[in-house]
Amino acid sequence: MTVKTTSLGKTGPVVSAIGLGCMGMSPGVYGPSDDAESLATIAAGVDAGITLIDTGDFYGMGHNEMLIRRALETVPRSKVVISVKFGALRDPVGGFGCNDCRPQAVKNFLAYTLRRLGTDYIDIYRPARLDPDTPIEDTIGAIADMVRAGYVRHIGLSEVGAATIRRAHKVHPICDLQIEYSLMSRSVETTILPTTRELGIAVTAYGVLSRGLLSGRVPGADTKGDLRVARMPRFKQGNLEKNLSLVEALRQIGRDKSATPTQLAIAWVLSRGTDIVPVVGARRREQLKETLGALDIKLDAQDLARIEAAISPDLTAGARYDAGQMAHLDSEAHG
Repeated sequence: MTVKTTSLGKTGPVVSAIGLGCMGMSPGVYGPSDDAESLATIAAGVDAGITLIDTGDFYGMGHNEMLIRRALETVPRSKVVISVKFGALRDPVGGFGCNDCRPQAVKNFLAYTLRRLGTDYIDIYRPARLDPDTPIEDTIGAIADMVRAGYVRHIGLSEVGAATIRRAHKVHPICDLQIEYSLMSRSVETTILPTTRELGIAVTAYGVLSRGLLSGRVPGADTKGDLRVARMPRFKQGNLEKNLSLVEALRQIGRDKSATPTQLAIAWVLSRGTDIVPVVGARRREQLKETLGALDIKLDAQDLARIEAAISPDLTAGARYDAGQMAHLDSEAHG
């Protein structure tokens, strides 16, 4: 199949209607990873028409970018749109520290990313989180310098609130906001989504499956290196069971549509508007095939009503991150 395309905001590139998120392809995120299968999955995605590839320089502390470089060695550079997040600081044992988005840090992070990806430019460059110690104008101004120098094509944002979006957009046009958006996480709809639509900014939605929860798949017995178990309340004992019962209701609806819960969850996000591009973290080819199947699902008003009655934020047990991580989200504090 060939994936349909859409423009990423008024000023952004043309991308596939679904993007491939590569975070889970590195160790220390969702448990063990398999480089060979990851490479095959990226290749299969590109062959199917997926052009938007999303990563972060801190995923696997550089591993993810080097993996993507290997996967794209035989792909014309112009055929893919590479989106990179930066700013999160790590330590030798894999822990996360603060976010550094000072202008000199921006250029430092970018230099290493260009080398690891083996490319002359990044299509979309964005701070992963707001740095409370650096005005967003300074961060965006530094990326804009890199746009003028030819190292970056477009500027994006991630997990910031409406006021921050407006401030950033005044410095340089923003093509998209990357933010969590799913049946279980809909806070973006209150003020952030109206703001992006007013300004002509697209939304690249991650977490559309709520870290796999909406697929009905849960972490296995070996949870070492799985951030969901360690830091995400929705996967804690008690909450997990309640949330899986919601997924079972989604499964029942899926039987009438010949669709899996995964496909319904993705199709629901796609139904929110052509300015919203789901970025799905398929780690294996079989997951990718299931993901692409969501593009063929048509949801009418009755379908949407049934789905939203079965799963909503009010019915979901637990926040999307633990308190420490939630405190880093400008989108939640000033959405």
